[in-house]
Amino acid sequence: MAKVIDFSKSVYELSQEHPEIIAIMKELGFDSITNPTMLKTAGRVMTIPKGAAVKRIPLEQIKQAFQEKGYAVKE
Repeated sequence: MAKVIDFSKSVYELSQEHPEIIAIMKELGFDSITNPTMLKTAGRVMTIPKGAAVKRIPLEQIKQAFQEKGYAVKE
């Protein structure tokens, strides 16, 4: 059964539910996610789609990476 990741939740919430997403997101180019201070501050208001827009990373690429790691993406 696939784990569900809800893209409407904040990055901070998702990292609490699924700590392994930090490594996936770092691989995708979200380098600051490994900084605990950034995760606790900006991560509380930032969603994955918002972060993708800021970093100019195609959302489809992010969805595909999560799906390859066994996640079902909920938007």
